[in-house]
Amino acid sequence: MCSGIAPPLSPESGTEGRSSGKMFSLIKLRRVFTVHQVPKAFHEDSIISGYRHPRSSATDCVLSLFQLTNETLNVWTHFLPTWYFLWKLMTVLLMEDAWYDAYTWPLLVFLISCCVYPLASSCAHTFSTMSTRARHICYFFDYGALSLYSFGSAISYSAYVFPDAWVNSTFHAYYIPVAVLNTILSTSLSCYSRLGLPFLHYNHDIDERFSERQSPRLSKVLRILAFAYPYLFDNIPLFYRLLLCVGEGCTDNEANSIHLQHTSLAFLTAFLFATHLPERLAPGRFDYIGHSHQLFHVCAIIGTHFQMKAIEADMVLRQSQLLATAPPITFNNTVGSSLVCVSISLGIICLFSLPLLYGSSETHPTKTEGKKCKH
Repeated sequence: MCSGIAPPLSPESGTEGRSSGKMFSLIKLRRVFTVHQVPKAFHEDSIISGYRHPRSSATDCVLSLFQLTNETLNVWTHFLPTWYFLWKLMTVLLMEDAWYDAYTWPLLVFLISCCVYPLASSCAHTFSTMSTRARHICYFFDYGALSLYSFGSAISYSAYVFPDAWVNSTFHAYYIPVAVLNTILSTSLSCYSRLGLPFLHYNHDIDERFSERQSPRLSKVLRILAFAYPYLFDNIPLFYRLLLCVGEGCTDNEANSIHLQHTSLAFLTAFLFATHLPERLAPGRFDYIGHSHQLFHVCAIIGTHFQMKAIEADMVLRQSQLLATAPPITFNNTVGSSLVCVSISLGIICLFSLPLLYGSSETHPTKTEGKKCKH
């Protein structure tokens, strides 16, 4: 087990750690390290400094939120918005007829997913430096939450956003079942992108044998595909409504401009996630503030806000028409389907986590850490 003492640093890196601590820390905290002082599993593309100790305790992880590291803003840019979406959820739940009005259920499912994904993300970024295994498991849950958010979007789109011309169509009938399958595929593929298949590509002895070490580019492509495909499928009715539909049945209302704002931000979010800009242009310059993952978080949250506003606008503006023409909203095609997705996703996450949960002690300390830790 690790002694809990930070690994000795070179005089140069120690000076850097002390100066950054004096400048940025609100309270006295452990030093931060460079990319060369932490295991490869913790490396971030073009991020040179600001890394936390790779064997931090849970308390250290929480305290690090009040120190500027390369993860601090990743946490706060998702943790604070969680409370905003929770407030929006509570305003709907406290409506007198929210529990009994089936027309409201898709909005509730969507708002719950909006609360879950930023909370899961902030927790993953907070506790991912407890160990290499903890890092993988944290992000498995993060990926599952993103898959749930995609499914929540599909539920609300099916109920409120489908263009008039597609309401009650064959595509509409199969839209939710396919979204369920997409959620399962998204969770599975995103978890697979970290380590491969449990027990086959990795086990209790080695937990970073697959793509992130051997094929980082393949890992990134698989992860992008895991989230891009469900998003593109979910938005087929919206893309048709905004870009292709002409004439009768196109649902031209005030919500369209808000949908365009959300869609633009969604593509900007994907661009930032895929390109690692701006830090790739100037490695080390954006380690603490302004790197792509922070911008990705901010754009995602703002985009989700506009998405919520657009969904609410469609819900109100089209209520009488949809209640008369759309398929009935039931427990099975809203809350029930969501519970199925949550259950299966949790099962997938547990399957990928089992080799890590019941493994032996970690075997990937930093070079200097080996002097202080016994395995």
